[in-house]
Amino acid sequence: MTSTVDAADRVVGLARGMSELVQTQAEESERARTLTQTVVDEMWASGLMTSFNPVEAGGVEPSFTEMIETWIEMAWQDGSFGWIGIANLPSSFAAAAYLPDEGFAEVFTAHQNRVTMGGQFFPNGQGHTVDGGFTLSGSWSFGSGTGHSEYVAAGFFPMDDGEMRWLSEGVPDMRVAVVPREQVTFTDGWHVQGLKGTGSYDYSVQDLFVPEYRTFALFSREPLRGTSPATRMGLMPVTAAGHASWALGVAKSMLDDVQTLAATKFRMSDMASLASRQTFQKGLAHHVAAWRAARLLVLEAFTTAEAAVASGQELTPTLRADMRVAAVYATDVSREAAEWAHLVAGTSSIREGSRLERAFRDIYTGSQHAFISEKVAMDAAQIWLGIIEDQFGL
Repeated sequence: MTSTVDAADRVVGLARGMSELVQTQAEESERARTLTQTVVDEMWASGLMTSFNPVEAGGVEPSFTEMIETWIEMAWQDGSFGWIGIANLPSSFAAAAYLPDEGFAEVFTAHQNRVTMGGQFFPNGQGHTVDGGFTLSGSWSFGSGTGHSEYVAAGFFPMDDGEMRWLSEGVPDMRVAVVPREQVTFTDGWHVQGLKGTGSYDYSVQDLFVPEYRTFALFSREPLRGTSPATRMGLMPVTAAGHASWALGVAKSMLDDVQTLAATKFRMSDMASLASRQTFQKGLAHHVAAWRAARLLVLEAFTTAEAAVASGQELTPTLRADMRVAAVYATDVSREAAEWAHLVAGTSSIREGSRLERAFRDIYTGSQHAFISEKVAMDAAQIWLGIIEDQFGL
């Protein structure tokens, strides 16, 4: 399975170059419950940390194919490292693309674009309108990548005189505040089954003034920086591609590892090697084929939408539904492959510290995320069926 398509490009090679370091540091990241500083430093030294950014923020504006293959590679190396890839890289991508000029200058330019950003974009806060900005209060859970972030993203509902602001019927205004780390109260809470090394801390702010220029619309598709189609598609497709790629990468690591193990693995109940067992052969063929099909679906859905936007077409509800369904499907297929690999590996998959054991915990933690839940699939299906015209959250 290691022979699946190589993406020889500017970005995935940066991730591949970190493989040995990431795998060596994986256990320490779990113990620290956040990515080790050694790995973070190498992400900066290699250029990986800024690679998804608009050019003005030190990035190369990769295509969706490049982003997907990079995330798969990162998650293959280690689930927590891959999760940091789908947390920090899209966060800085969005802030760099959509912050007003004054906010971009304060956050990015003033720091020579050396800005790591993480957090929770869902609007769990309220921002009461005041002169020049908002007074922000709220609590956010699972702020992925905040363990090493200089700025923290915090989604919120703008409130005008105590009333929620509406963009249209049934669609509230939702914005993201970009807050310096020192202004955030961290309550941690990151004691979990898997993805232990991601520093996904809980945090809060209370009556914090945030200037409007350090906020941007959650569903913005009008970039102030960057020319790639991704910047004109918005944060939702980029996030969806990340979740799909992450699941595929973790599942691939388990399928690859169990395939390597099969030649030398013998079960007490059957002295034949695992590789020689026909049930194993059938299972491997099925799950590798399913994985490859899911990967191709993800690539097809996202590159089709990307091409449409690049040619000046609208990012229609159907295109958005197609991308989100591809992400849900890839996650389901990956979880099933991981479960099979865990079972056939027997006791080799339960020893603490092994890649198989860690990846199994990671896939069952990461696949709990609401972004790839069954509700997403149902919303998409209703668009396909004509039951609803659109669902703004897709």
